[in-house]
Amino acid sequence: MKVFKFGGASVKESKAVRNVAEILGRYKSGELLVVISAMGKTTNSLENLVNAFYSGDTDINPIFAEIKAFHYNIISELIPDSKAPIHTDIEDLFLEMECMLERGVGKDDYDMIYDQIVSYGELISTRIVSDYLQSAGIRNKWVDARNFIITDSTYREGRVNWEETSRIIDRKLKPIAERSLVITQGFIGKDNFNNTTTLGREGSDYSAAIFAYCLKAESLTIWKDVAGVMNADPKRLADAVKLEQINYNQAIELAYYGASVIHPKTIQPLQSSDIPLYVSSFINPDEKGTVVNNDRSGGLPSCYIFKDEQSLISVSTRNFSFIAEDNLGDLFTLFSECRIRINVMQNSAISFSVCVDTDERKINMLKERLSEDFIVSVTTGCMLVTVYNSNDKDDLVPVIG
Repeated sequence: MKVFKFGGASVKESKAVRNVAEILGRYKSGELLVVISAMGKTTNSLENLVNAFYSGDTDINPIFAEIKAFHYNIISELIPDSKAPIHTDIEDLFLEMECMLERGVGKDDYDMIYDQIVSYGELISTRIVSDYLQSAGIRNKWVDARNFIITDSTYREGRVNWEETSRIIDRKLKPIAERSLVITQGFIGKDNFNNTTTLGREGSDYSAAIFAYCLKAESLTIWKDVAGVMNADPKRLADAVKLEQINYNQAIELAYYGASVIHPKTIQPLQSSDIPLYVSSFINPDEKGTVVNNDRSGGLPSCYIFKDEQSLISVSTRNFSFIAEDNLGDLFTLFSECRIRINVMQNSAISFSVCVDTDERKINMLKERLSEDFIVSVTTGCMLVTVYNSNDKDDLVPVIG
């Protein structure tokens, strides 16, 4: 059993979907489960829809119409027959979304409604890919990942119930995957109340690792638009080099510091079962990518990690007293309660500064609570640059710019 994962860039247009079909056509004879993300930038568009719905001060209809038009355009290019089942399948999904928005489900809980709406990106994407594969002669079974990945009710960051998820996948999904190529979604699951949950932004890699772990897969391959794991984003550094092999711990560190090729939670389930991870290019599928495994023999060059859309939050005491352990404990508690992850931090005698991912809603909530006891300033539009495994005395240390 192998598990593949294709991200949004690999299915962003009809030509890209055809390319995925060509890659999968090479693996017709093997047991294979394929995890697919929302198409292109659909998640961003759905987030805009949620924000407009939640705020109530923006007309959601143009946003919704644009999302529909984007997908229908891809469908018309892949499966021109207007009577093909895909048209009814997708229309049903859009009607579900529309009814949910009209009912105002979860209107008082942003994270809850976020998960119910944004999850449709993956459901629509996989329906389109599955139906196109069928039309191209690649038999497959579409399954709903929410029937197999069970989480708690922490919306937008669902915590996996590993015992229940493993039991259901082994009992219900494994027999299907042993008989047919399976197409399913990344990013989504459900809680014990049958509400849709998501695993965190860019969580499709994590979904693929969950399926690989529970299916006891021989490998997981993540197909990207780059040659493999690079020591830097080649779009930023022209002399970036591919890493032929890295071990699990190195991959965890790189992902934790923000390397965008691998989701931070992906590695641990694979490491626990010694399942190798391959990062390969869907543009050049014949080229050797990067393998992540348990081999600790190789070293790494300096790795440069860039994180955009960062906010610098600076906190100081009102009476110029020291930022001591009791203050820090209170600060960390507030960050945790507002569900804000700190990417880098620095404290002096009277100030505490952190860099976090920009999320205006969460940061405003945090600022309001911090302002009760501290002086708070927020600077947006920052970039965080981290140098991992520095091999040069001239290398930078983590900085905010």
